[in-house]
Amino acid sequence: MTAPTPRFAALGPGPTSNPAITARFPSLEALLAEPAFDLLELTASPEQNADWVHQLRRHPAYGLTLIYCQGDHPLTAALADGPLPAHPASALQQWRERLAVFNRGQPPEGPQAQVLAYLWLRAPGSLKALRSPRSPALYHYPLVDALGDDQLNGHALVQGLAQRNLLDSTTLVDRIRLCRSCGSGHLNYVDVCVECSALDIVRQPSLHCFTCGHVGAQADYLKDGVLVCPNCLTRLRHIGTDYDRPLENYSCQACSAFFVDADIQARCLDCGQQHAPDELLVRNIHDYRLSEAGLLAARQGLDQGFDPYFGGLSLVGVNTFRTLLDWQLELIARHGEPSFALLGVRFKNLGAALARLGPQRGHALLDALIERIQVAIRDTDRCTRTTEEHLWLLLMYTDSVGLQRVTERLNQISELFVGQDLQDIVLTTSGCVAPAQLVEKENAELLMARLAGEL
Repeated sequence: MTAPTPRFAALGPGPTSNPAITARFPSLEALLAEPAFDLLELTASPEQNADWVHQLRRHPAYGLTLIYCQGDHPLTAALADGPLPAHPASALQQWRERLAVFNRGQPPEGPQAQVLAYLWLRAPGSLKALRSPRSPALYHYPLVDALGDDQLNGHALVQGLAQRNLLDSTTLVDRIRLCRSCGSGHLNYVDVCVECSALDIVRQPSLHCFTCGHVGAQADYLKDGVLVCPNCLTRLRHIGTDYDRPLENYSCQACSAFFVDADIQARCLDCGQQHAPDELLVRNIHDYRLSEAGLLAARQGLDQGFDPYFGGLSLVGVNTFRTLLDWQLELIARHGEPSFALLGVRFKNLGAALARLGPQRGHALLDALIERIQVAIRDTDRCTRTTEEHLWLLLMYTDSVGLQRVTERLNQISELFVGQDLQDIVLTTSGCVAPAQLVEKENAELLMARLAGEL
């Protein structure tokens, strides 16, 4: 059965370079009155395009659709697919192939699945954070807001996916501080008295009497045009001998305290609570993309509740894997056990081969690789991927003989790399048995780097 002819539409008054356009609409209402199109190009002004793409992403029929925009705007950069490519039909074909293999053919349900599906269809995709000064959170993720509902906490959803290693940070956009009471970023930082926390403080010069040690405002020392200590009534003639100017240049109008530097208070403009700066909640704002684990989850299925362990492969995030490995190294340093083996596996040129094969054939090859690896390892072993080509296996209670056996099983995977499209894939391995082959004071990162250099 042949695929239906793609339906392309343009929205807006501007010209389009897409010869495959089958319909043009002057308004969003007119477009939405028709059956959903397969690909859209927005040709209005950047501001109008930004408004339209936001409404389109919120519409069920266009949440994941390829939407191209003319002009630059922060919102279109976060929600659209950039300018129209030279071959839009090819882009649509690739989009359809990726959609067919997403979640093993199951449609995405719920905001988390929708976000993962959107990124998967543009793998690794881009999840951008934008400033939102009017919002208490100061930043928001337009894509998450558009694919979710009005009650959705976009930051919580993104953090949840990142903590499950389904998203990788690409850029640290900003670091903000939030009220601990209400979570608002609308804060006013004010100087207050160090003694009574009063707001009414002034900066004024002060004097220090050497005779009695009294410190006070300079105006209090002036009497009939000369300097006289108001406490001991000593006449102050020579600075450095009778008196000096202390560092305390702030005076509190409420309690008359003198101090060098004022305390800082962060006052929430939304709830009115006051906090010391070090009591505020710190939030790092990142841009994200799909991680290796996210790509694997999107392809193998989301029915595992976004658990970072995928089937029998027991794939974990890189940070989690290094933490487990560091823990084993610390146990060996203290107790001399347990024994384990770390095995690095590299599928050289795998990325280039997958690009040649396309989404469907490429994912079929990855599924076959995973099945072979599952046979070679045990349920108690743990794995991670640092790149598309590098796989790491933590094999507990494995000696050199066991490591050799696993390596031989993995080397048999090379049988899959036959044919013109796969012949340049080369499988290499590098292993280490602990504690016998460990280097003194070597942690997880150094151990993995040493083995990676041999792959």
